[in-house]
Amino acid sequence: MNKTAPLKFNRPLHWFAVLTAVATFLLLGAGGLVTSHEAGMSVPDWPNSYGYNMFAFPISKWTGGIFYEHTHRLWATVVGSMTTILAVWLWLKDARKWMTWLGVAAFFGVVAQGVLGGLRVTLKMDGLGVFHGVIAQAFFGLVCALAFFTSRFWLNLAAQTKPSPVRRGLRSHVLFVTVLIFLQLILGATMRHQHAGLSISDFPLAHGQIWPDTSPTAIAHYNAQRIEVMNEGPITAFQVVLQMVHRLVALFIFLGVAAAVGIALKRFGKKDSLTRLAWFWLALILVQIGLGIETIWSNKAADIATAHVLVGALSLVTGVLWCLIAFGRSPHVSAAESPVVLDAQPALAGNK
Repeated sequence: MNKTAPLKFNRPLHWFAVLTAVATFLLLGAGGLVTSHEAGMSVPDWPNSYGYNMFAFPISKWTGGIFYEHTHRLWATVVGSMTTILAVWLWLKDARKWMTWLGVAAFFGVVAQGVLGGLRVTLKMDGLGVFHGVIAQAFFGLVCALAFFTSRFWLNLAAQTKPSPVRRGLRSHVLFVTVLIFLQLILGATMRHQHAGLSISDFPLAHGQIWPDTSPTAIAHYNAQRIEVMNEGPITAFQVVLQMVHRLVALFIFLGVAAAVGIALKRFGKKDSLTRLAWFWLALILVQIGLGIETIWSNKAADIATAHVLVGALSLVTGVLWCLIAFGRSPHVSAAESPVVLDAQPALAGNK
C-alpha cells in the first residue's frame, strides 16, 4: 500500500461498513426482544445451547423464549464475524492510522460484548444485562461512525478548504444533548433489566399525580393494585423515582434537539445538511416520545418496547453524526482534538 497516495473513496469497504452497521442495528432489535419477552435465561448455558454446539442446536427446539435468546446468539456471531472482517479490511486498506485503530476498537468491543453476554448467562447476574445493553448502544455508534468515515460525504468534507464553520457554542450544545441521550439510554436499560414491569402505569400523570407519592404507605398501595389488577411483582420507591427521572430527561432532550433545529435554521438555512439532519433528529425524538408513551399505555408490549429501544439507538447515532459533521466543518480544531484535520489537506494524504 502506498502510504502517501491520496485517499480515495473505497466503495466496497464503505458499503460493507454500512452493512455491518445495519446488522448491528438488527442485533439491537434481537436483544431488545430478548429483554422484552423476559427471555434472557431461556438458554441456561453458554457458549453451548442446552449442551449442543450453538450452531447445531436443533431448530425443533427453538420455541418460546428459547427462540429469541438463541437467534440473538446466532446473529451476534454474524455481527462479530462482520466486525472482524471490517477491522482487518480497514487495517489493510485504509491509509488513515486513526481509522485502523477505530477498527481495532470495534473488534475488541464486539468481543467484549460477546463475553459480557455469556457471563450474564453463566453467572446469572441481571446487573450485567444493563452493561451489555449500554455497551451495545455505544458499539452501534462506533460502527456507524466507521461507516460514515468511509463515506464519500466525509471525504468530500475533509477535502474542503473553506467549509462553513460551526460555532463552538452550537457544537457544545449538540454534544451535550447527545451525551444526555446516552445517559437516558442507561436509565432505560436499568429500568428494562429490573424485570418489575412498569413502576408507573399511567401517563401523563404518575399514579394519578404530577409527581407520585413514594412513601412506604403509597408504595404498598401501588403494589397491592399491581398484584390485584396486573398480576405483577412488587416495585420500590427507587424504581418509581427512576422512571420519573427518565420522563424528565426525555423532556430536556426534546427541548435540546428543538433548540438545535432553531439554531441551525438561523445559522445555516433550511437547505444545509446539518439543518436537515437536525430536523430528522427532532422527528426521531418525537417518535421516541410517542413510543415511550405507548409503552406505558400498552403495559410494555414487547414490540413497542423494542421499537422504543431501536429509535433510541437511532437518536443517539444521529447526534453522534451531527457532532462529527460539525467538528469536521471546523478546520480551526487542532489535530489533537479531532481526526478531521488529519484528512483536511486538499490532497487527502494518508497518515498511516
